[in-house]
Amino acid sequence: MAGHSKWANIKHRKSAQDAKRAKIFTKVAREITVAAREGGGDPEANPRLRAAIAAARQVNMPNDKIDRAIKKGTGELQGEAYEEVIYEGYGPGGVAILIQAMTDNRNRTTSEIRHLFNKYGGELGSPGSVAWMFERKGYIEVAAEGADEDTLMEVVLDAGGEDLKAEGDHFEIYTDASAFHEVRDAIERAGFEIREAEIAMVPQNTVPVAAEKAEGLLKLLEMLDDQDDVQKVFANCQIEGEPSA
Repeated sequence: MAGHSKWANIKHRKSAQDAKRAKIFTKVAREITVAAREGGGDPEANPRLRAAIAAARQVNMPNDKIDRAIKKGTGELQGEAYEEVIYEGYGPGGVAILIQAMTDNRNRTTSEIRHLFNKYGGELGSPGSVAWMFERKGYIEVAAEGADEDTLMEVVLDAGGEDLKAEGDHFEIYTDASAFHEVRDAIERAGFEIREAEIAMVPQNTVPVAAEKAEGLLKLLEMLDDQDDVQKVFANCQIEGEPSA
């Protein structure tokens, strides 16, 4: 779980520094479209769509863009036929990397992902090579400022959450994937500020990487995350100390 924590923090710093709103909206819209295509356009009956809409609102995506993405998924509007693809590989230092992508051209995306692994000292692996090291979990990040930890813990446990940890200026909550929506809704109803909420692939064990040796790994993770077809990147690294870059 710590591996997800550290990478989540890195993503937050990157987002604060060079957020690219159009690209973020594109990735969120793809998730909404695919979720609506697979489970229908009613978020109350489609948990994946409900989570995707919540993610869109967290990045202040306009309602008309959300509605358009849903209609593309249900076939009311014409849209691209996206395919979900999982990529697995290793980064510098033997760190396992799991990538969730959506693409309308698998060959193009595979070629670009392989190029990034090769360029930044990693290696694209075969299906199943690292997925077994990760577990599907609900992940919720709550702002610590003004939040009482004991009260939050009570809300989380009563709703079916598994774990809560204090991490600097926020709390990290983990749930079984099946309990994610119930826990998220309970936290929201209790008035806590949710910064991030997603179904994440959480590493079961982590690989320690010294901060002074992490530059190449972090560059690879950043470039993968920035690739147009990549939705999410997960890694089992535990960065020891603060990276210089």
